Amino acid sequence: MVPHLITALNVPINELEQRILDSMPAIERWFRLEWMEHTPPFYSSVDVRNAGFKLAPVATNLFPGGWNNLTPEMLPLAVQAAMAAIEKICPEARNLLVVPENHPRNSFYLSSLLQLKRIFHQAGLNVRFGSLNPEIKEPTTLSLPTGETITIEPLIRSDRRLGLKDFDPCTILLNNDLSTGIPGMLEDLEEQYLLPPRHASWSVRRKSRHFKAYEEVSKRFGKLLGIDPWLINPMYAQCDEVNFADGSGMECLTSNVEAMLAKVKRKYKEYGINEKPFVIVKADNGSHGMGIMTVRDVRDLPELIEKTRARMAASDDLNNVTDVIIQEGVLTNERVNEAVAEPVVYMMDRYVVGGFYRVNAERGVDENLNAPGSSFVPLAFADNGRLPQAGEKPGSSSPNRFYMYGVIGRLAMLAASYELEATDPDAEVYD
Repeated sequence: MVPHLITALNVPINELEQRILDSMPAIERWFRLEWMEHTPPFYSSVDVRNAGFKLAPVATNLFPGGWNNLTPEMLPLAVQAAMAAIEKICPEARNLLVVPENHPRNSFYLSSLLQLKRIFHQAGLNVRFGSLNPEIKEPTTLSLPTGETITIEPLIRSDRRLGLKDFDPCTILLNNDLSTGIPGMLEDLEEQYLLPPRHASWSVRRKSRHFKAYEEVSKRFGKLLGIDPWLINPMYAQCDEVNFADGSGMECLTSNVEAMLAKVKRKYKEYGINEKPFVIVKADNGSHGMGIMTVRDVRDLPELIEKTRARMAASDDLNNVTDVIIQEGVLTNERVNEAVAEPVVYMMDRYVVGGFYRVNAERGVDENLNAPGSSFVPLAFADNGRLPQAGEKPGSSSPNRFYMYGVIGRLAMLAASYELEATDPDAEVYD
């Protein structure tokens, strides 16, 4: 079944889709040349919002979970991509050590880990799981509702290597975003490959830095296609030294929200868009429980801040957020069974390997869908396996629409590679 997308007849997205399909050879060559100069993240997922008049990424995850939401038909693509990625890094690899989140008790997350294990096992690797959690002192087997089990083991650190008992890996794959900091156990692993690198963690990353890189990518891509980069790029601003506990830094937040709403309003007027602009305010490092705020009017900000302050105080996150990003809000006009939805694109190495729709019937078109009440619908198209067709009417073909989502996902992935290069502590220039 093909999920029904109510954006299928919206003209601006169809024009963008047509431009992308007509430019497919140039686009693929452009990506190929970029990957000759830049190293893609080992794996990533990108949340995409399709407003009908604009298509843009709103979040890029370099430690993606949710692999269990990929359909069986997508797994061969993932296996091929895993083979290509491992061959580039450690061709002789036999063993892969996966480091999961510290408290992997959620059954959906455990299913995601097992899916990763299946992918890399079929790519020719022995896969085991080692935890950074000091409470894991012996192999611990966890059961899933499906009847499957997964064993998490304590990590063992030697002089220059990290492994498990009787298990010495060539490569260590982090599926833990290290938002609370980088443990010493992961330092100085000179004889092993750590993927993604330590500076990809949320203790180092900033969303504003990522979207700065994405802005550069979108300008270059817009020039290639001859389009306004705004059609694929969410504008943003950033405030540091914000303190929700004592109220300091609120002037910066208020002025930037007001300025961003004005910028979006001007763009809507330019394109004849009859929608109310809004912005999203969230923690810049993405690692804390700060409530994401949807702001439609700057006069609503004091009340929203007070509500956010109450939520953060209740979750002990009050003093953890000091930097925020103010991002242009992108509507999602997609629906699955009448519920608001957004596509999530999954990639490994430089390849798109699949994706799904995040669906949340309890949220509106201008709200964050990655919240309680969300569910997932695989991107299982009725004509699965077909390549995009340049001659088809825009909006009529699922492969065409998914190809367009994959292009946006890869643009965000390329921005992440720029971002990681700029923040590499071992590079000559540290940004």
